[in-house]
Amino acid sequence: MIRIKNKKQIEGIRASCQMLSALYDALKPLVQPGATPKDLDRFAYDFIVKNGGKPAFLGYEGYPATLCISVNDVVIHGIPGSRPLEEGDIVGIDSGIDLDGFFSDAAFTLPVGKITTEAQKLLDVTKECLDLAIAQIKPHSRISDISRAVFSHATKNGFKVVRQYCGHGVGLEIHEDPQIPNYVSAGPNPRIMPGMVLAVEPMINVGTSDVRVLDDDWTVVTMDGSLSAHFEHTVLVTDSGCEVLTRW
Repeated sequence: MIRIKNKKQIEGIRASCQMLSALYDALKPLVQPGATPKDLDRFAYDFIVKNGGKPAFLGYEGYPATLCISVNDVVIHGIPGSRPLEEGDIVGIDSGIDLDGFFSDAAFTLPVGKITTEAQKLLDVTKECLDLAIAQIKPHSRISDISRAVFSHATKNGFKVVRQYCGHGVGLEIHEDPQIPNYVSAGPNPRIMPGMVLAVEPMINVGTSDVRVLDDDWTVVTMDGSLSAHFEHTVLVTDSGCEVLTRW
């Protein structure tokens, strides 16, 4: 069931998104060579709790951390560990906040110091995929319009789209209907209506689109070890278009 949010709910979701945006403003400068994902995760937990929120990911279906930190060939759901980040890494950070029962969700991928030309192109194109997808969000368009924008731009630039994971509704829970694939599928294709809140999240790989889950039952990596990038915003559908509620 797709939930249409009322004005009070939208204000609660907006406040949660503002807190998540503030967290990312504080967190981004810490992503440097020598920093450990565990340190970043501890910072995020303390920030959220100090500001009156709850980490939405921590404990969700057993997930053990506040952030998903996905380095290089890790697509999503990387559990923060103690290996220091190194010059040339790319680091995806994904998190959400439960603020008084209202949920936000956003992700971005950052370079650590100087990265390769290929890695920078991957980051640029994946962010462009998100921007193009958001441009499709308006009343009476369809979920497939979002999907087509991501897939077309990624493949035009020589990259592959992850098919096993997708965007989703968000706001009153961390994951809601509808599912938002990053390719045009044969599945449900509902119309986009005012009051919907969507988490749009391209996941793009340099090599194969195939992925696998590691033995920890969380960490998703590219099958061929190639780089992967992930960007995500929480977006409100308005009467005239959309409003991006999160920022990095």
